[in-house]
Amino acid sequence: MLTSLAVPPRSVPAACVLAALAAVPAFAQAPESLDAPAYRVVRPTLATAGQPSPEAIGKLADVGFKTVVNLRMESEEGVPEEGQAVRELGLGYVHVPISPATFSLEDVEAVASVLDDAGQAPVLLHCASANRVGGVWAVMQVQRGVARETAIQEGREIGLRDGVMLEAVERLLDGLESPQPPGE
Repeated sequence: MLTSLAVPPRSVPAACVLAALAAVPAFAQAPESLDAPAYRVVRPTLATAGQPSPEAIGKLADVGFKTVVNLRMESEEGVPEEGQAVRELGLGYVHVPISPATFSLEDVEAVASVLDDAGQAPVLLHCASANRVGGVWAVMQVQRGVARETAIQEGREIGLRDGVMLEAVERLLDGLESPQPPGE
């Protein structure tokens, strides 16, 4: 179970977080299922998944989504068409292409900036299988003060699998924990 989803950054008073959450648009009624692998509603303003079917993409506005964040690489089948279809629905579309080889803190920050923007909620965050989604989530949670093991477990619950994406997550987390030499 994702237990730390509501954990605010340690420097933010809980009252401020609660006030901010009250102002964030949530799903009127979050869809319990969507034709997409590993679909789950993570919080009232965020759902994660693997690649939604074309039929599911066509229904995103009807079920309350406002923004779609796609982590698939441009070279993966259907990425340009998805962006066009989502925009034609009047939804926001953000493309942050991620592969285990290119996964960076800049990628995580780009996704976090969308997820933290109340004006873009509710958001569907997806890749092909939810593996990259889980990786981004794990790193984002560590940056927000969640213990590394807990954050990785949350990422696994969302879709992170063992293998090269987990290695990429570990590499980024190791970089977060390593002190930088002065002047760098």
